Amino acid sequence: MQDSRNEASSRQHGAMEFSEPPTDLDAVRRYRLSRIREQLRRRDCAGVLLFDPVNTRYATDATNMQIWCAHYETRCAFVATDGPVVLFDYGNQPHLAEGLGTVDEYRRMPSFYFFTAGERGAEFADRFGSEVGDLVRASGGANRRLGIDRLSHLGCDALRRVGIELVEGQGIMERARAVKSDGEIALMRAAIDACEAGMRAMRETLEPGVTENALWSRLHQVNIERGGEWIETRLLSSGPRTNPWFRECSMRVIEDGDLVSFDTDLIGPYGYCADISRTWRCGDGMPSDEQRRLYADAYEQIETNISKLAPGMTFEDMSRRAWPIPDRYRANRYSSLIHGVGLADEYPSIKHAEDYLARGYPGVIEPGMTLCVESYIGIEGGREGVKLEEQVLITDHGAERLSSYPYELAWL
Repeated sequence: MQDSRNEASSRQHGAMEFSEPPTDLDAVRRYRLSRIREQLRRRDCAGVLLFDPVNTRYATDATNMQIWCAHYETRCAFVATDGPVVLFDYGNQPHLAEGLGTVDEYRRMPSFYFFTAGERGAEFADRFGSEVGDLVRASGGANRRLGIDRLSHLGCDALRRVGIELVEGQGIMERARAVKSDGEIALMRAAIDACEAGMRAMRETLEPGVTENALWSRLHQVNIERGGEWIETRLLSSGPRTNPWFRECSMRVIEDGDLVSFDTDLIGPYGYCADISRTWRCGDGMPSDEQRRLYADAYEQIETNISKLAPGMTFEDMSRRAWPIPDRYRANRYSSLIHGVGLADEYPSIKHAEDYLARGYPGVIEPGMTLCVESYIGIEGGREGVKLEEQVLITDHGAERLSSYPYELAWL
């Protein structure tokens, strides 16, 4: 038994330890690291320093208190374009990186955020800057360009003092993460399976008298039971709280006849995101005519826009060809038309046609991208709104659905 556990531990980390993965995790890790280095070479960088926990996960697959580390500069990864990957971690727990071929060296982070360093922050930041400067010099030679995804002014100043040229690194990582391998898609399907199991548990729980928070808790429970990690938002609302969108769940008691709309934003097994939205009706009756109209328009927007997706299409082309939003819904339209998804929501964000000139940017839809197609339909000042969202994979021929939870087709 112990030998088999040691073997499993070399393959798996975190909440999914000792489970049987649906694909070769080492192959996924090698692919992701190669994607980062490809982007680093395009930007002529000696390496990249990653503090965003999603980026460190992508680069190394090592996890440690992901949410906690998201708001403290206490953990990061240095990825050399031609050289080692060094994981700087909170504390000294090298066992957290055991069996990971993506991590060449494990170090304790000389943290400099105020909570841990107090008035000595600049001193500890200089210590960290010196270590990173040595790594850049050893692997990059004369090239002192280093990508940074995010870092406070203390850290940035310390790196500049040792002669490092800072390069915007979030774009490097977002472009690397945008195109998925077959192995990544297998892991994403596992996350979607966990998410849709949680959605079924929510549907079974939905009845008059349950609170929004109690209903949302079912999604969390099933996700954790299946090895999932966290949920990024609390976007579930009912009845009059569904319009306008973006109210998070509350202690409101859901009433008979209310619409219930939600957006999962779930980080499931293996760290991949399942970002699916559905709208249901509480109770046994049929929806009102207004509820049916809202739902039918949201469904039409989703289906039309999925049908338009194709490899090689520019973001602007997709914006122009998308379902035209009727004037009555325009004020409350969703913030984006389509967005990427991987270990979290990610590049690209494709804007509505009416927003493209002000907020859009150029780009091309590529095979291997995984995208979420969004719809929110609600009249400004109306009582309720409908939120739908579908997760798809771009193939050589179009869009393949990854999410499969059924729609309320009887309402159409």
